[in-house]
Amino acid sequence: MESNQIILLALAALAIVAVAFVMKPYLTGSIRGEQRQAALIRGTGRKAQANDRSQELATRRRQIADSIKDLENKGGKKRISLETRMAQAGLTWTRSKYYTISIVAGLVAGFLMFILTYNPIYGISGLAIGGFGFPNWLVSFKRKRRIKKFINEFPNAVDVIIRGIKAGLPLGDCLRIIASEAEEPVRTEFRRIVEAQTLGLTMSEAVERLPESIPTAEANFFSIVISIQQKAGGNLSEALGNLSRVLRDRKKMEMKIQAMSSEAKASAGIIGSLPFIVSGMVYLSSPRYMEILWLAPSGRMVMAVSGFWMFIGVMSMRKMISFDI
Repeated sequence: MESNQIILLALAALAIVAVAFVMKPYLTGSIRGEQRQAALIRGTGRKAQANDRSQELATRRRQIADSIKDLENKGGKKRISLETRMAQAGLTWTRSKYYTISIVAGLVAGFLMFILTYNPIYGISGLAIGGFGFPNWLVSFKRKRRIKKFINEFPNAVDVIIRGIKAGLPLGDCLRIIASEAEEPVRTEFRRIVEAQTLGLTMSEAVERLPESIPTAEANFFSIVISIQQKAGGNLSEALGNLSRVLRDRKKMEMKIQAMSSEAKASAGIIGSLPFIVSGMVYLSSPRYMEILWLAPSGRMVMAVSGFWMFIGVMSMRKMISFDI
């Protein structure tokens, strides 16, 4: 019995020592300290990862802001040369050819005005109008028409790039497809981008030339998206998809404004044409009654003043029904 009691006491003592050894960290609080240290280490790691992520996002935002600032500085308002205006109009004229056409148009207009009026003042006026006004108007007319065609076709070209990138094609191949199959003038402008790349320019540098030949917000948007993607990376198909949606929404808004302002435009056209229609009908019925307007000095003065105020009214109505999107 005594030996059994001694063994039981020894086992009890060993059990107490083992329990004390196991529970010592909990009793002394060291296990809590280790847990706190581990939590701090995990928190520090997450904070470090968050800091790295925030620094990466800040760096990317800075790169995007710098890219946009550079593009805005390059696209700032500057005087457009005659060669640039003719290139934007799709004309292959040289400066000498433009001046030759201006001289010929001025001589023809001056000769016709002198033959019709036998007045050298009107002849000089026709010379100035034909020499300075007609060529400038022709270049501006062809330039606006070409830019309008580009805006109408450009969203389709962007959609071609989006579908090509989603299908796995590189951006350069998508641009080559547009340069060979798109409608004019989109085909010519993208062919210039492809040729610029062939000569050694980077993609962003080649695309940055597009707003110079097509000075529109649409071309500038496209240049900004491509430049940012080339410098900062990102999902190009998603960015171009957003751009295509914006371009089509702008087109819808423009068409809606044209529809809403069509009544005002028709009214302006009727009001502007009434003086000519009424004077023509009066001249057919009573020629001598109307001849005094261009035969007598006072009549010519009345016609000049009336024409000036009519021009002011037409320009005012045009300003009222014109909207920029």
